[in-house]
Amino acid sequence: MYEERASRLDGATVWTRSATPADSAKSVRDPGAVPYPVLPDGCMDLLWIGGRLLVAGPDTHAYTPEGMSGLHCAGVRFAPGTAPALLGVPAYELRDRRVELADLWSPAKVRAVTGLTARVAAATDPATALETVALRCAAGADPPDPLLRAVVTGLNAGRPVAAVADAVGLGARQLHRRSLDAFGYGPKTLARVLRLQRALELVRRGVPYAAAALAAGCADQAHLARETRALAGLTLRAYERAYAASANCGAPQPS
Repeated sequence: MYEERASRLDGATVWTRSATPADSAKSVRDPGAVPYPVLPDGCMDLLWIGGRLLVAGPDTHAYTPEGMSGLHCAGVRFAPGTAPALLGVPAYELRDRRVELADLWSPAKVRAVTGLTARVAAATDPATALETVALRCAAGADPPDPLLRAVVTGLNAGRPVAAVADAVGLGARQLHRRSLDAFGYGPKTLARVLRLQRALELVRRGVPYAAAALAAGCADQAHLARETRALAGLTLRAYERAYAASANCGAPQPS
């Protein structure tokens, strides 16, 4: 079962996932079913899994969780570009990685992670406790950079990278460097990730592939199909099947 809500931290989302009898029954009935992947979205997450505090870096390809059967998981998904300032590490260092929070901080802060882990473990609602951890990190960090938010807004609107760079007053190299630190990859990759998210949201609503492709900014349906395979690791039809199966058993849904 998957649930999510808006966080008290601006732009973030708090989510929880736990195995249900329906999940176990489905895996027995159809062990060859395509698992629902976590798709690239330009975000980073603070995770509580198996009694551990982890950070999920920005993905460049689909991630399929393994070895998590029966585990209760909680997470805070940060808005694109905001996590590095909170966690004190550039996003590119965590690209396509899941890392212990203690490994990101200096030895002087390791004790703090131990204390935070104990608080979350003792909480009756780990997700809310994890959100409190994120809020404390935010309280000690600089406020979100409005320039980065403008970059995300422009790219998510389908504007060309050059136009977004001009709009925020950065050269191409400057934008690329700032994007690596904030998002984990360059603005062209971020634009692809956001475009795929827009297209697949339309597909989930039942919009035909060709129409979804054009509305999201792809050249045509074939372009969307290539991007889906490259970034999600699935064909469009396989993605739809995996999404429908996950919706039926309460598995994670896209944001």
